[in-house]
Amino acid sequence: MNQIEMNFSAPSTPEQKRDGSRGTDVSGKTVGLFVTCLVDLFRPTVGFAAVKLLEDAGFTLEVPKDQTCCGQPAYNSGDKDDARALAKQVIKAFEGYDYVVAPSGSCAGMIRKHYPSLLADEPQWADRAASVAGKTYELVSFLVDVAGIEGVSSHFTGSVTYHDSCSGLRELGIKDQPRKLLASVPGVDLKEMVDNDVCCGFGGTFSVKYPDISNAIVGKKTDNITKAGAGTLLAGDMGCLMNMAGKLKRDGSAIQVRHIAEVLADMADGPAIGEKSGR
Repeated sequence: MNQIEMNFSAPSTPEQKRDGSRGTDVSGKTVGLFVTCLVDLFRPTVGFAAVKLLEDAGFTLEVPKDQTCCGQPAYNSGDKDDARALAKQVIKAFEGYDYVVAPSGSCAGMIRKHYPSLLADEPQWADRAASVAGKTYELVSFLVDVAGIEGVSSHFTGSVTYHDSCSGLRELGIKDQPRKLLASVPGVDLKEMVDNDVCCGFGGTFSVKYPDISNAIVGKKTDNITKAGAGTLLAGDMGCLMNMAGKLKRDGSAIQVRHIAEVLADMADGPAIGEKSGR
């Protein structure tokens, strides 16, 4: 990773939640932030938003410099050898932390759900893979389910709609957590879209292998986004967000697209995904 290569310290009162209520005592607990490739290369503000949210929750946070891709593109393409090599690098980089947190349901799902089976036949790696998998979480679900956060001290004025990404929803059970935290943000008006849990058509390498099918799927998704009548689209995975933002822009839509972490961390004042700086 090259955008967010630094260590971060926790605040002095680790049990204090952002909204003033008391959460789980996380004194001394360390989090390794898995930045993800797309955040690192295309939207580093999401990484900094994750840093802010985790530090405000009271965790001692580090961003390991030797982390790399989780291996999901290779895994989805049937390249198990490269997927294993990448998985081993991730395990070595993160096994020393109490928790591993990623602002992505797909990357967290890859580590949590697929690493154990991917390395099950290698005795020297199987236990290490299971250990890292067991302490890996997607960012928003981690804040709600592990840290016990009930609200954030952010502000956002406007209507939003939320897309439930496939990996986060089906592999990690992320559904109510983002809506719970969004409900704590003054000014947010959540307008649920039809079929909010239907695939956006990205699917990682699927969109590269089958672009026509992918475009048809994302077209149906953006129709539902538009019909929801919200000014901003939110989700928890950069792949989905970039895919939907691209389609909306090609269709001339004015709907802004952002990662939910940016809204929760009060960092949604810059250009939306797909917009140029300075607009």
